[in-house]
Amino acid sequence: MRVRLKGINRSVKRPADGTIKTVWYAWRGGPRLQGEPGSPGFIASDNAAVAAKVAPVPGTLRSVLTAYQGSSNFTSLRESTRRDYTRLNARIEKRFASFPLVALTDPRTRGVFVTWRDELSTQSPKQANYTWSVLNVAVSWGLDRGLVPSFTKAGSLYSGTRVDHVWEPEDDERFLARAPERLRLPFLLAIWTGQRQGDLLCLPWSAYDGRDIRLQQSKIPVGGPRKAALDATPRIDPLILTNNGRAAFRHMWLRACKRAGIKGLRFHDLRSTAVRRLANAGCTVPEIVAITRHSLADANTILDAHDLHLDQQLSENAIGKLETRTNLTNRTTNRITRTSSGT
Repeated sequence: MRVRLKGINRSVKRPADGTIKTVWYAWRGGPRLQGEPGSPGFIASDNAAVAAKVAPVPGTLRSVLTAYQGSSNFTSLRESTRRDYTRLNARIEKRFASFPLVALTDPRTRGVFVTWRDELSTQSPKQANYTWSVLNVAVSWGLDRGLVPSFTKAGSLYSGTRVDHVWEPEDDERFLARAPERLRLPFLLAIWTGQRQGDLLCLPWSAYDGRDIRLQQSKIPVGGPRKAALDATPRIDPLILTNNGRAAFRHMWLRACKRAGIKGLRFHDLRSTAVRRLANAGCTVPEIVAITRHSLADANTILDAHDLHLDQQLSENAIGKLETRTNLTNRTTNRITRTSSGT
C-alpha cells in the first residue's frame, strides 16, 4: 500500500558531474529525508522530523518568526523570496529561538543583535545584511500586532549596488560561443526578460504555450532565438531548465564565464542589462517593468546609472517619434486645408 505524506518538498539537483538527483525534505526549509519515497526509512525519517517540530514557546522570538511565516504578509511574497526568508529565519532561530520577547525592551538588546550581525558580516556582508533585514521584517510585523513590546532597528552593513554592471553585445557573443549548450537557454531567457535566476530555474513547461511565456501573471511573446532554443529543448522534466539546483547552476555559470573571459559580470547583471536594452529599444519605464518585474523606482535607478550610454540611442528614438508625429500632423493639416479651400 502506498502512503501519501503531506507537506513533502522536492528539490531536483544536478551536481557538477551532470547527474540528476532528487532530494526530499520534510517540508520547505525542513530537514532532509532519508531513503526513497514510500520506503520504511523514508516514512520513519519524516515522522521523526514532524515529531521534532514542536510548537514554539510563547513569548520567545521563535514564536514571532513562526507566526510571521504563517501570515498573509509572508505567503503573498514571491516564491523565491519565501524560500530565502525561510532559510534566513532558520539561521535566526538557530541563534535566538528561545530569546525572550520581553528582553527587547532592554537597551542592551540592540548590542546583542548588532554583535551577531557583525559576526555574520565576516563571512558575507551582503548575507548578513539580508538576514538582519528579514529579522527586522518579522519583528516589525509582530510589533504592529502587539506581539512584540518594542524593537530598535540598526542600519545596513551592505550598501553595494550593481546597477552599473551590464553585459555588452561583445560579452554576449563570447559567452554564447564558449558556454556549454545547456546554458544558452538560461542566458537567452534572462537577457530578454530580465527575470531573476531563481524564478527562471523554477519556470515550468506549462508556462510556455509555443508562442508566449507566462511570467508572474504577464505573458511575454517569444520569438527568434528564444523560441528556437525553447522548441529545441527536450521536455524531460516539468521544469524548463532542468539544472535547477542553485549551487550546481552557479558553479556551471561561473565556470562558463571564466572560459569565455567574462570578468566582473554575474548572472544577476542580466536584469539590469535587460532594462537598459529595452530602454534603448524605445520602451517606456512602465513597459519595461511589465516585463522585468522591477519596481518603477528600481528601473529608474538603473536607467539613471546608464544615462551616458542611453542618451544617444534614446534621443534618436525620441526624434524618430517626433518626426513621425509631425509628418502625421502635417498630412492631417494639409488635408483639412485642401477640404476647406474646396480643392
